[in-house]
Amino acid sequence: MEDTQIYLTTLTEELKLRKYSPQTIKAYIQIIQNFLVSEKSPRDFLLQYTDKSNSSIRSVYFALKFFSEQVLHQPFDESIPLAKSSHKLPSVLNREEVNKLFAVTYNLKHRLVLMLLYYSGMRLHEVLNLTWENLDFERGTIHLKVTKGSKERVIFLHEKVKNIIQTFNLQKTGLVFQSNLMKKYNQRSIQMIVRQAAKKAGITKRVTPHTLRHSFATHLLEAGADIRSIQTLLGHKNLQTTQIYTHVANKNIQKLADLL
Repeated sequence: MEDTQIYLTTLTEELKLRKYSPQTIKAYIQIIQNFLVSEKSPRDFLLQYTDKSNSSIRSVYFALKFFSEQVLHQPFDESIPLAKSSHKLPSVLNREEVNKLFAVTYNLKHRLVLMLLYYSGMRLHEVLNLTWENLDFERGTIHLKVTKGSKERVIFLHEKVKNIIQTFNLQKTGLVFQSNLMKKYNQRSIQMIVRQAAKKAGITKRVTPHTLRHSFATHLLEAGADIRSIQTLLGHKNLQTTQIYTHVANKNIQKLADLL
């Protein structure tokens, strides 16, 4: 039991030193804790997850590999295959559905959450860590400083977002999204805001904060935006990640329909 705790402490330190996200750290700790308790080999432990999704299996694989190489300082068993990455297409809302989300959300702070997710394409944790000082109203930009991979980027501040902030005098100091008790919003808070808005709007699709990010990218592509510009706005490291939106953009699909 003592050895397990030492391993988990070392694992946490190594993950933090490499700036892994809090979500990944939590997931890896849970996986490795279960692995150590099981007393199974990495291969046998992975076999327990074969009925799970590809992404779940891959998460376990990478956690075991990290633990072996960075904590135990042992080479990982290369004979263990890595499950293929699944290629599901993102779920996207149409423009009417997006506008319905805004229309049914009367709480101004909640509406601002939805508008920022859609009109900026930010990730959930980027919205959570956004401060008023990151917004430059004169230049019309948002400087994101807490991002995936710790790579800062500058994106546009959409006129509609700027208008709701200035019209209702929402701007203050510090974090943009705090409760009335001045506590930082958590992930669940944002997820619930999005889910409740979708329910009120009568949208039957599964809608998450990331759905609005997907919709942002897809609508830009449909409007003729350059794929590399979208890549920069989203903060994707690889263009291939951004190119998935070419498979759901209606502009490309409609071109084929027009041939008939």
